[in-house]
Amino acid sequence: MKKFTRILLKTIAIIGAIGVLLLAIVFTVNIICNKIEQGKIEPYGQLVAVNGENMNITIQGEGAETIVLLPGFGTAAPTLDFQPLIEELAPHYKVVSVEPFGYGLSDDTKKERSTKNIVSEIHEALQTLKIDKYMLMGHSIAGIYGLDYVNKYPDEVTAFIGIDSSVPTQGGMDTEFPIKSLQLLKKSGIARVALKLSGSDPYDGLAYDDETKEQIRMITLKNFYNTSTSNELSDIAQNFKAAEKLTFPKDLPLLLFVQANSGGIEKNWIPLHEEQVKNSVHGKVIIMDGDHYLHHTKSREIAENLKIFMEN
Repeated sequence: MKKFTRILLKTIAIIGAIGVLLLAIVFTVNIICNKIEQGKIEPYGQLVAVNGENMNITIQGEGAETIVLLPGFGTAAPTLDFQPLIEELAPHYKVVSVEPFGYGLSDDTKKERSTKNIVSEIHEALQTLKIDKYMLMGHSIAGIYGLDYVNKYPDEVTAFIGIDSSVPTQGGMDTEFPIKSLQLLKKSGIARVALKLSGSDPYDGLAYDDETKEQIRMITLKNFYNTSTSNELSDIAQNFKAAEKLTFPKDLPLLLFVQANSGGIEKNWIPLHEEQVKNSVHGKVIIMDGDHYLHHTKSREIAENLKIFMEN
């Protein structure tokens, strides 16, 4: 019995040592890969100074009217992710893609990720670029920030267009997220391994070339639960709660593109958006077959419907 116990303890010790060694290898490889990838990420857009930090903004197209694009939460490389939509909009509009702090090639920040701070930072960047009249088009959580934005700057925003945009009263936003665990997965390198082993590519079969997909992959690993997005997730419940007091201005043109089947997002997804446009003089909900990232597959339809809506 004693001999069996010694063998068992020795086996456990060996397995533990192998586990520690593997973790050490994964951690070291992750650090090396991060440094290599930093040199491979190709710059795009322009850096705009906001409160002593740099925000990356890309401007394409030369139309008379301007559209400002805002990303959904966790979209690591917003400008590259919006590429199909930008290509459809740029022939008709000047398209300004904003990458908030912690996203894309913008600086990470330790500043609180309250709606107030996020909105004021985006506004300051646009003011620096002398962009003072524009339509605001936002995906997902940009529906929450956009609500605050259009009420703060009503003389600047000419319309709000939501791409499956978030609604203040949607369910599940008071969830306790395992932020520390997610940060540990990134720092340890396990997130990199998991992404590699999963074999899944969210951009597979979409209108993105291999080079763009590789850039998105590297930027995703760079930004995965950095300080900005981790703090944004921590503040998400209070940001949604604060937005419950707000409504879109009655006379602001309001166009909401909504996915037909929201899956696990919210069972009342379409009625929630219909409620948002109910009191708008110029409000419309357009339901589309597609997933939450409607602009991945429905960019042409979004651009065409927007043009018709604004003309009318």
